[in-house]
Amino acid sequence: MTKLDPAELRHEFLLDPDVAFLNHGSFGACPRPVFESYQAWQRELEREPIDFLDRRLPALLADARGAFAAYLHADASDIAFVPNATTGVNLAARSLPLGQGDEILTTDLEYGACDFAWEWLCRRAGARYVRAPIPLPLESSADVVEALFAHATDRTRVVYLSHITSGTALVLPVEEIVARARERGLVTIVDGAHAPAHVPVDVAALGADFYAGNAHKWLMAPKGAGFLHVRPEHQERVDAAIVSWGYADGATFQERIEMQGTRDPAAWLAVPDAIAYQAERDWDAVRERCRASTREARAELCDVLGTEPLAPEEMLGQMASVRLPRPDPGLRDRLFANHRVEIPVTGPNGDLLRISVAAYTTRDDVDRLLAALARELDAQHGQQHE
Repeated sequence: MTKLDPAELRHEFLLDPDVAFLNHGSFGACPRPVFESYQAWQRELEREPIDFLDRRLPALLADARGAFAAYLHADASDIAFVPNATTGVNLAARSLPLGQGDEILTTDLEYGACDFAWEWLCRRAGARYVRAPIPLPLESSADVVEALFAHATDRTRVVYLSHITSGTALVLPVEEIVARARERGLVTIVDGAHAPAHVPVDVAALGADFYAGNAHKWLMAPKGAGFLHVRPEHQERVDAAIVSWGYADGATFQERIEMQGTRDPAAWLAVPDAIAYQAERDWDAVRERCRASTREARAELCDVLGTEPLAPEEMLGQMASVRLPRPDPGLRDRLFANHRVEIPVTGPNGDLLRISVAAYTTRDDVDRLLAALARELDAQHGQQHE
């Protein structure tokens, strides 16, 4: 098993060496060996498209799905490949028999695109999307559970939440929330966009009715590799984005979801290569190093910005968001244009800075961010006093 330090691992990625890339969380980054496998699958498809797509693809997808299911501790018959977690959340949400006055309970920390999907669905069904305010800063993860269920009513039908939040970068106590929701007889949908390879994911043990996730973020598969896990009792009513060949008599829910006409399946087929890439490089040790670096970087950022942490360290993975002294949506572009630092500014008001510490993130990257922030804050301070 190979052990590499961040600088060595950086050479295995296609990232621009002139950029301090601290935004792995948005779209991930695919290492060269996995990207080469992805391209090899594309070349094989183009070499004989009919043979590849019509004859070989079902078995190839079954093999890839089986490897991914084993990684997720799932039964392969319960997962389907989708382009991304947002697609999975949409398919799960649209499968629900919601009626007038029904409520979907969630937090106010969820991903904006999925908020839009739920709000759209609720308008059509006459249902309500209830976003429970989560009090930040948090003293413990238990605060999330209590704040969420304080807004449950006898009209609540569904509990939806992120495993790891996007804007605030917090690992939520999904196990406890799913268990409590199931005790109440509620349907549970988990958005695991950031979870696979970031934190342990055991979808069978979790027991959520639906779990959608990405392979292209922290598992570092090519873009377009996501999955939807559905418990068997819900599979019959899960429809695809469009009606196509997967709707033939006797088709499984996987065939409905995956057989969508002509598409490039290479990203899905490369998922086992991404799993193998990490297994060969002692990724448990890599994750632990990254988590320690994340905690250290968050403390330094809070010091530079003069703000307090949003939550205790046990709610951090390989990302951390820190509050800016004041909303500054333009900070992201200034950091990139002036310092070649790629890092997002998030939050509804543009008041959170989110750092991702990936396997290839070096101490120099973090130092570069800290220095750039100090200069930008000084420049802003000077402008305010002119």
